[in-house]
Amino acid sequence: MLAPPEAAGLRADRFLTDSLSAATNGLSRSRVKALIEAGQASRGGVRVHDPAEPVRPGEVYALRLPPPEDAVPQPQDIPLTILFEDRHLIVLDKPAGLVVHPAPGNRDGTLVNAVLAHAAEDLTGIGGEKRPGIVHRLDKDTSGVMVVAKSERAHTALSEAFANRDLDREYLALVWGLPHPTAGEITGDIGRHPMDRKRMAVVTRNGKHALTRYATERAFGTGCALLRCRLATGRTHQIRVHLAHVGHPLVGDPVYLRRIPAAARNLSGPLREMLMAFPRQALHAATLGFRHPVTGEALSFSAALPPDMAGLLAALGRDVTDR
Repeated sequence: MLAPPEAAGLRADRFLTDSLSAATNGLSRSRVKALIEAGQASRGGVRVHDPAEPVRPGEVYALRLPPPEDAVPQPQDIPLTILFEDRHLIVLDKPAGLVVHPAPGNRDGTLVNAVLAHAAEDLTGIGGEKRPGIVHRLDKDTSGVMVVAKSERAHTALSEAFANRDLDREYLALVWGLPHPTAGEITGDIGRHPMDRKRMAVVTRNGKHALTRYATERAFGTGCALLRCRLATGRTHQIRVHLAHVGHPLVGDPVYLRRIPAAARNLSGPLREMLMAFPRQALHAATLGFRHPVTGEALSFSAALPPDMAGLLAALGRDVTDR
């Protein structure tokens, strides 16, 4: 559309939102802003990336709308490691690298797509069409035990159990350095990082109470330690944030490991390089215990460390022994 004189000085996202309102059935300004930032807008044939750019009268503006995406996840044949299954639930060992549910940037290839291929009829209408059966999640690059509901009764009961912390979850975390004391609690409200909204942080305002209990499973000198962590609360990135906050970030954490840790000096050069190159946070959901949502039976499931983390522990063990 041609920008008229009266549009001079308006923000590009505001101008495009107002100008396209009728044609797009009320496309939101936040959506227009996201499209501009993604390079879908142009002025005089030149791409515009700044939503706040002032409009230039007499220039022709255009906005490309990507084709609509299917809102309902589709079944995909993705292998699953199933630990237990009955008519009400599935317990599985999620590999690192697998996103739990579709989201911007990961529209398919998720755990939800895999579970739909495995039990689509059971999941119809359970927990919403975009996240059928999902009652909790693990970060993409965190491996380990998860449970998925297959019935509405199970979904409701499991959701309440996670909300009320009426279950047992234990994680294994490989961290830089050796915590002191070697067992204890980490407290600190968690909220959005004040300077980086994509990260979480321990904050003094507008955060939510968080408590992580840890115990050292094995120390590798003072360079690294394998911790067992239990969650008394369930905040986003809680273990990663709390351990980084007390100076023991997870090995490989792409978000909360901001520099080479001082403890890295206590390891041999080749091992230090191996640990620094580890491509994900070294965090594994090792056990999950809960009461069956229908029978009330106490259930507990465990998943062994995946090969990549097990390989790090073996290398660390050899390094400490060699010394």
